[in-house]
This record gives sequence, C-alpha cells and structure tokens, in this order.
Amino acid sequence: MRALLGPRRTPAGAVAAILILLCPLAAPRVGAQTSEADVFVAQAVVDFDDKRYDDALANLRRALEIQPDHVEALYYMGVVEMARGRPAAAVPPLERAHALAPTDVSVTLQLGLAYFAQQQYERARPLLEEAFRADPKRDGLGYYVGFARYRQKDYRGALAAFRAGATKNPDIEQLTRFYTSLALGAIGSTGEAAAEVEQALRLAPGSALTGAAERLREGLAVARGRERRLSLEVRLGFFFDDNVTIVPDLATSEPLVRGLRQRAHESTGELAGLNAGYAWLRTENWESTVSGSFFGTYNNDLPAFNIYDMVGSLGLTRKLTLGAMPAQAGLQYSFDELVLGESVFLLRNTVALSGTLVEGEHHLSQAFLRYQKKDFREPASLPSAERRSADNWAAGAVHLLRFSRDQHFLKAGYQFDWEDADGKDYRYYGNRFLAGAQYTLPWKGVRLKYDLDAHLRAHTRKNSLFPTTAPNTKRRYDTELTHTVRAELPLSGSLTLAAEYLRTDDDSTLAVFAYRRNVYSLTLSWSY
Repeated sequence: MRALLGPRRTPAGAVAAILILLCPLAAPRVGAQTSEADVFVAQAVVDFDDKRYDDALANLRRALEIQPDHVEALYYMGVVEMARGRPAAAVPPLERAHALAPTDVSVTLQLGLAYFAQQQYERARPLLEEAFRADPKRDGLGYYVGFARYRQKDYRGALAAFRAGATKNPDIEQLTRFYTSLALGAIGSTGEAAAEVEQALRLAPGSALTGAAERLREGLAVARGRERRLSLEVRLGFFFDDNVTIVPDLATSEPLVRGLRQRAHESTGELAGLNAGYAWLRTENWESTVSGSFFGTYNNDLPAFNIYDMVGSLGLTRKLTLGAMPAQAGLQYSFDELVLGESVFLLRNTVALSGTLVEGEHHLSQAFLRYQKKDFREPASLPSAERRSADNWAAGAVHLLRFSRDQHFLKAGYQFDWEDADGKDYRYYGNRFLAGAQYTLPWKGVRLKYDLDAHLRAHTRKNSLFPTTAPNTKRRYDTELTHTVRAELPLSGSLTLAAEYLRTDDDSTLAVFAYRRNVYSLTLSWSY
C-alpha cells in the first residue's frame, strides 16, 4: 500500500492486487461482427483468468497488429499490466482506449486506477469521480473516490463516497472503515470515528493496518476525553474607569456640557463573569447548545452605575462543505437583561443567522444577519422623540488571515446596521469597520491582541433637544472609535491572566454626545 499511498502516509496492505480485481472483466462492448482480432482478445481473457499473463499479452499484441484501435484489446492490455504490478506500463494502452471510448466507464475507471497506483492522484481523481457518478456501487470504487477526496481535505465529500460505495473485498472494506474514521475525526465527530476504527479492527485484527488502527483508536480515546459537552468559564478581576458616567468632552458651544462635567466620573472597581454552555445535541452534521452567562461590574466610587448583564441563548449549528471547503451554518436566539444600578435598564431579544467558511489553511470567512429587539425601561414622562426602544437590523462579514495554526492572525470586516427607534432622535444608519490582529510570543505562549472597532452612525432626523440653543436644527453624526489592547498569559490549571486597555473616542456633531473613555483591567479566568 505504500506504493499507492506514499511513503509513511498510510498503513496499508497489498492493494496492487485489489486495483486490478476491481473491474477485470468490465470491458467495453465488442462490435456486432466478430473479427480475427476479437478471437485473440477472447483467448487473452481466458489467459488472464488463468493468470497466464505473458500469454495474454502475446494474444493482445496480435490483436492490435491486426486492429491497432481495438478498444477491448487496449483495455485488457492495461488490465494485464496492472495485474503484473506495472501500472506505468498500463497507462499508455489505457490512455489510447480512453481517447477512443471516452464515455466507457470501465476504461475510465481502469485508467484512473492506473494513475492512482502511481500516486498521481490529481490525474486519477477526475476519472474516478466520473466513474463514480456513473456507477457508485461498483465494487471498491467508493473507497478510491473517498480516499482522493480525503487527500484534498474534503472530509465530508470523502464520507459521502465511503458510505455510498460497496465492496465484497475485506481489505477494501477495512481500508474504507479506517479512512472513514479519519474523516470523522477530522470534522470533530470522535465518537463515530471510534466506532468505525473498532469495525476496521474487527474485520482483520491481524492485518498490516492493525498497528495504525490501534494508534488511531488510542488517539480518538484521548480526543473524546477532551470533547466535553459542558463548557465553563469563570472570570474575576478589577479595573479603573476614568469615565463611568460618560461625561462629554469640554465644549464651549453647548452650555449644558459644563454642568455635566461637574459630575463625578472616575472609579475603581471589580468585575466578575460566568459563562456556561452544554451541547445537548451533537451528531456528525448537527450540534445544538444551550448556554447562559453573567457579567457584572461594581464601581467602588459610583455604585449607582454598577452593571449586571444576564444572557441566555440557544444555538443550532449545521456542519457542511462547499466544494472541498469546510463550512458551518448557525442559527441562534438569545435573551438578555441589563441592570443598571438596582433597576432593569434594557431587555433584548436577538435572532442571528451566521455562516463560516474555511477557504484554506490560512483563510477563514464569517458572515451574519441579525435582528435585535431592544426594550428600554423608560419613564412614561419621557418625550416621544427621546424613546430609545428599537428594532435593530444588522449584517456583516469578517475575514481572517491565519498563521501557525491560529497562533497569529489578522482580521478585517464590515457591518451595516439600522436602528429603527421609537423616538426619532435615536434612529440611525450605521457603518462599522473592524480590524484586528493577534501575535503569540514564543515565551510562555503569551498572546498579544489588538482590535479596532469604528462605528459611524448617521441619525436620520434633526435632534429635538440639542443643541440647547437651537433645537430641531441639527442632525447627529457620530464617529465612535474603540481600541482594545490585550495581553494574555496562559497559566497551569486552565487559568489565564489577562491585562487589557480599552479606549473609546466618540466624536459627535452634537457636543453633549462627544466623549472620551479609558478603562484598564486585570482579569484572571478559569475555563473547563
């Protein structure tokens, strides 16, 4: 099998014999009239069945001397050379036969197998795929097509071929089980992968494949131990925030700003977070997770601005492939309650449809569509133009350029959102530009991260309150830039220590909404 699959790449047995046993007599049709060349071909078939390969070749050569374009003679010459373990010699007559009979499945298949036996997989795959489309149940063909797809990292395509195929050959069946297990493991279905490798071992416990299958079984057992359905994360930390109350920048054009800036706005504080998720459904293609989270901040100097956010969500993910590229489609619903001080400030219901596509080792793209219903707990006396409850629609995409198995990456993205608020002062169209990077140091695996979020919001109506000197004369345009710099140090015991700096700059055409904010935090987290 090493001659077929490459040195040190696969544990196999002797597949050269399997290759020619796959379709030895599935020859093209002979013409209506029997010629002298046909007689020599018929005798060659008898010789082939009796394993008299030299005699078979001699008869086939006589047939080709009489009729050089005799498709059946060319086909069987290739079959005999394959039986002798000489796939390179089988290729020329099979190529001639394929040129003469390009639609004949037997010729197409045998030529594909000749390329396969020489490890010319790129040339073999289209021929095998063509034969597979015509006759997926042909003995053993599903394995060869599945193996070719597996080499291209089309794991779901490989699984489809392995499962659609059929074979009576125990060696092929064992190899099919083995590579089915590898493909399942590659897409994360370790439980089903373990069952397949057990079947492979039962089929031929003393074969050349046994050692590799047992090592795979041990590796899957370790992976299954790590593949927990329950996930937990706990975070504790402290912070300093220099603008808890979001006081605006100093502006001489807005009289109200000077009074707002007299308010206390700096505070130290503590933060805590808890995330929990459980994958209650997990199959080869589907996964569903129910999760909940809590995040809270306590401001030591301004406790009226403490924040507590509680979120519950239910998600469904479908694993699939687009061509040979792994992909996922997801649907998620979440509900969260945000408490400010001691009162409920905001309730949100969110539905999101998302997709992820892995274009290659270094490229990954994500896209989403989202609807969010915002329900602010506002006093009845609030003017109608100032009511913030809204329907928010958003869509966007981000692309990641990944290196060293995601130790380093660059990302860039764009989002559009539309806030259809009850009050005209808060209706806007937004454009959000995202950029970021991660670099992992060789020292202790320290991860350095930077993220930029630029949110440009154009409000649709003139503001009813501001500027206070001339209300209903000016529309609000905001440019909000958020910079996040973070360093993470992995520790033993599933702990991570993170230091973070967050800077927000909001420039607004209405001075009361323009502000600067700096938050410094140190957090210790534990994950399971």
